[in-house]
Amino acid sequence: MEPTILYEDEEIVAIAKPAGVMTHPDGHSTDETASDWFARAYPGSATVGEMQRLKDGTEIARPGVVHRLDRDTSGVLILVKTPEAHERLKDAFKNKHAKKTYLAFVYGTLSEEKGFIDFPIGRSNKDFRLRSAQPKAKGLLREALTRFQVVGEIGTHSLVALMPETGRTHQIRVHLKAIHHPIVCDPLYAPGRPCDLGLKRLGLHAYSIEVPLARGRTLITAPIPEDMEKAIARFPGSEAFVAR
Repeated sequence: MEPTILYEDEEIVAIAKPAGVMTHPDGHSTDETASDWFARAYPGSATVGEMQRLKDGTEIARPGVVHRLDRDTSGVLILVKTPEAHERLKDAFKNKHAKKTYLAFVYGTLSEEKGFIDFPIGRSNKDFRLRSAQPKAKGLLREALTRFQVVGEIGTHSLVALMPETGRTHQIRVHLKAIHHPIVCDPLYAPGRPCDLGLKRLGLHAYSIEVPLARGRTLITAPIPEDMEKAIARFPGSEAFVAR
């Protein structure tokens, strides 16, 4: 994996993570991850980050990782070079000082042009891989808040900008399913739905992230992948939002 570098300074490197690449190892797949690439490209920072402990007690190193993207989500991913930057950014994500914007293609048209989705999230009772925003979700229900704005719609589908204000696992995917507009081509939360709009992978892109760095707040934007660009062209007026 040789990702495109979007931004770099003495504290961080931000890359455009391709869809299909994991953020960090999971103890099962042997595919190279973004974290593996970081350790190889920046060996002096290979010890920055926290270990992950699996259920069997195995510990996995996650060099540079301070936040994550799902394997099938493309977009901007920040990897951290120094322990001081790691602590600062970990605090920024925890205390909602990092601002993220995602773009998602969803089925159907939303009833409101903009608003908030604020369903708490727990684990699914039916499938251990899934999270759920249903009242009978298993385990501890954690607060989750996602702000949204419809960018364009064509009757059968909508293009939506999403600004999560919390960072729960699968939050955007779960929240969109909860309002009955799951993401196009989502094998977990929209099984059996057509993988349309010309997409062959999850229709979710981490478009931009604004974070506090030593140099001040910095906005980093990831280019729209070609398959998504073609899909966006189907939504009249959406180009103005993406070009901002």
